[in-house]
Amino acid sequence: MRFVAPSRAALDRGVLRRPPLAAWSEAADWITATAFPSVAELNRGWDQPWRFVEQTLQLLADGLHYETRIHARAEIATRADNWHDFFNALIWRRHAPVKAALNRRQVAEIARMGDKQRSRAQCALTHFDEGGVIVVLREPGLLARWDAHDWRGLFWDAREAWDDGRIRVEVFGHALLEMALVPDKLITGKAVAVLDENGAAMPAALTALAAAIDAGRLLNDPQELRALPISGIPGWHAANGDPAFYDAAECFRPLRAGRVYPAPLRVP
Repeated sequence: MRFVAPSRAALDRGVLRRPPLAAWSEAADWITATAFPSVAELNRGWDQPWRFVEQTLQLLADGLHYETRIHARAEIATRADNWHDFFNALIWRRHAPVKAALNRRQVAEIARMGDKQRSRAQCALTHFDEGGVIVVLREPGLLARWDAHDWRGLFWDAREAWDDGRIRVEVFGHALLEMALVPDKLITGKAVAVLDENGAAMPAALTALAAAIDAGRLLNDPQELRALPISGIPGWHAANGDPAFYDAAECFRPLRAGRVYPAPLRVP
């Protein structure tokens, strides 16, 4: 069933005070406004070669694939008054190097596969682009709990780790931000795990992530991505202050038999 985000008028403002939306302080005025910013406003103050352009019938008449247009013309087609595309613009503004790496890989795959077929790599790139989460961990033991789908162990028993820096999280997928507009919605992301035992620094992890995507060392298959129910992160869902939440909520699924996750990305 296709997800439909609430209108700005119908938005429960409480979601804006809770992660992940609360993490977007630099865009708070746009997020909380009664109307969407124009394309011109989205471009303002963004010192990058790409530009957001309104997706109109005239624009689409060029016949270019969405990804090809970004690569060839540095134009990011953006629908007006649309939460999904608005959040995509915010991700571009904050994480342009990673978005650009995804785009270069997508264009290379389109050249290889054509417009009618999609490779496993294209699926992985799209899943991460739409629903991606970057998780930087300082302790291998936390990763072991995650890989075993020990949700109570990861989110409840190790609750302090989410506050003291042993785990750091950055929501990258714009579809996840859109879903977060609905109060109490159970949300699961497609995560890349980064192990950095020297300090769990998110900027370094993002640089390593962009380089790995560009080099084709990452996101070649959807099975590389780890499920992460972000609703379990302390403070991210109203119900997760009760340990029973991790046993009952539908998003906390057991590890499927035979499922093995790849080694985490490491920060050089």
